[in-house]
Amino acid sequence: MQHIYPFAAIVGQEELKKALLMAAVDPSLGGVLAFGDRGTGKTTAIRALAALLPEIETNENCQYNCVPGDALDMCRVCNPPDETGQVYTRKSAPVIDLPLGATEDRVCGALDLERALLAGEKAFEPGLLAKAHRGFLYIDEVNLLEDHIVDLLLDVAASGMNVVEREGLSVRHPARFVLVGSGNPEEGELRPQLLDRFGVSIQVSSPKSIAERVEVVKRRDAFERDPAAFMKVWSSVNGRIRARVTAAQGKLDETEIPDPVFENMASLCLTLGIDGLRGELTLMRAARINAVLDGRLTVGDEDVIAVAPMALAHRLRRDPLDDAGSSVRVEKALQTVFSEPQQTAESNANSSTSASARHETIGQTYGHA
Repeated sequence: MQHIYPFAAIVGQEELKKALLMAAVDPSLGGVLAFGDRGTGKTTAIRALAALLPEIETNENCQYNCVPGDALDMCRVCNPPDETGQVYTRKSAPVIDLPLGATEDRVCGALDLERALLAGEKAFEPGLLAKAHRGFLYIDEVNLLEDHIVDLLLDVAASGMNVVEREGLSVRHPARFVLVGSGNPEEGELRPQLLDRFGVSIQVSSPKSIAERVEVVKRRDAFERDPAAFMKVWSSVNGRIRARVTAAQGKLDETEIPDPVFENMASLCLTLGIDGLRGELTLMRAARINAVLDGRLTVGDEDVIAVAPMALAHRLRRDPLDDAGSSVRVEKALQTVFSEPQQTAESNANSSTSASARHETIGQTYGHA
């Protein structure tokens, strides 16, 4: 049995761990992209996430992780004319690796050649997208992924369905997963279309503190010497993190976002010149997750400020004349948006423009008021 390094034992890398926990709480966040130096624990953290994910319920004979009772989200095994003999079970949410050299057949599925040759039956062999349904699909060195696989992932990510039409087969099955990618920017850039599909993006760097670097080496050495004992030591902490994720999931639908917070989100995206509305949608989801992870049911400006860099930095247009990084531009915009209301609070108190009127104005700017 392969032992996976415990999530709780990872030293530092707080942004990376926070982003992964946010995606675990709400898969609709859109995925996590971790770019940075080699050997900084990106792959270790992502693979350790599997032990923290809440279990899912599905048919034990199903290869697609179908949702029980959802007729629109069932394969032929889970939704036969006669439902007798169906056995449902709970299992860990899948975390599937997508290798760089994977073929299109391996990713989306193809004809089951063994059954075709031995039994003369035309059957479908599910691919990695089917296995990742209701879980996570992890791509290491995502910036080196071949273009035709990127196009395939973009289509499936947009529709939530995988459609296979080849070799006389016509198969359609749900494929909703959280896309997690890691890579080194020195080895190549990510296509803008795929970059925009990630909900949050973070930069991972090597520890600068001697004490932190020593602790990383000591923990890794202890894990390699006796993995079972090391995991036992950290199991209780891992359990508390898993309970926190589960509790946050149960509170998502109870959270409230005041109108002024919505206004500040829209103002921030306008200030940064972000195209489309995906920025606001991701910022809203990320701020809501941040609130419930902190045990609060009302989203405040502090939640927007906490998640804005990871939700918006990778969506900015590139300015070749600006030497400042994307995160710096987001920080400047945050100062602009969230400092002005404090400076003019007294004058705003006597203003005839209400919060609802300002909200309507922003809505008209986006064409949906």
